[in-house]
Amino acid sequence: MLRAARDGGTPLLLSWDVHHVPVCATTQLELDRLLRGGASAPLAVIARRQTRGHGQAGRLWCSPPGGVWLSAALPWPEQPQGSASLALAVAVGLALQLEPLGLRPQIKWPNDLLLEGRKLAGMLPRLRWRGDRILGAQVGLGINGCNRVPPEGISLAQALACRQPAPGPSRRHHPQARPERLAARVLRALEWAVAAAGAPELVRRQAQRRLWLPPGPVRHRGELWQVLGLNADGSLALGQGQRRDALHRHF
Repeated sequence: MLRAARDGGTPLLLSWDVHHVPVCATTQLELDRLLRGGASAPLAVIARRQTRGHGQAGRLWCSPPGGVWLSAALPWPEQPQGSASLALAVAVGLALQLEPLGLRPQIKWPNDLLLEGRKLAGMLPRLRWRGDRILGAQVGLGINGCNRVPPEGISLAQALACRQPAPGPSRRHHPQARPERLAARVLRALEWAVAAAGAPELVRRQAQRRLWLPPGPVRHRGELWQVLGLNADGSLALGQGQRRDALHRHF
C-alpha cells in the first residue's frame, strides 16, 4: 500500500500502483499503455511535465513542472443504475481535500474546479464499458500547484499566499502546494470518489453545495435556460418557467 507519509497526511486506503514519469506527451497515453500491458486499477500515472496535455474538447492544457498531471484507473460499480456521477465524485473529493487548507473551491460544471473564480483544476472522466456493464473508471486530472498559470487560472501556491519567509527556491512556495504533497491529496480525493461511487445522492448534495452558478442563463438547444442545480446522474438541471430539461456532459 502506498502511504501518504510525505505530506504528513493519513495513509492512502487503496493499494495504488503509481508510476512517476519525468515527462510524457500525456499521462492518459501512458495509462492506456500500462492497462494494455495487463496492469489493473487502482493505477495512476503522474508526470512532472506533459508536452501535449489537453482538456475538454481537446483544448490545450499547459502542464509545466510544479503541478500535478495525472491519469488514473479506478474501480467502479458495474451497474450504472445507482452509481454516482464520476465527474462530480472526483470534483467533490478534490474540494474536500482543499477545504481543510482554508480554501473554498467551487465546481464549475462539468469539468473544472475554481478558486476565487479562476481555474485551479480540470478533469476528464470517462467510464469503460463492456455492453451495458461498467468495467471501470478512468480520469485525467490536472491541478496547478506551484507552476506558472495563465491569467484565467490560479495555482494552489497563489491561493495559499505562496511566498515563504525563508529564502531559496526549494522553500519559496507554500509546502502544501508542492507537487509531491498535492499528489497525495489528489490520490485521497480519488479514493473518496471510489468510496462514494454507490451513493449518488450524497455526491449530488456535496457537489450542489459547491456548485458555481453562471451569472445569467445558459444556451441549450437554441434557447436560454436558468441553471437550477445538479441531477444525481451528474447532469445540469435547467428551468424555463414550468419547463425542465437537463444538460448532459458529453464524454
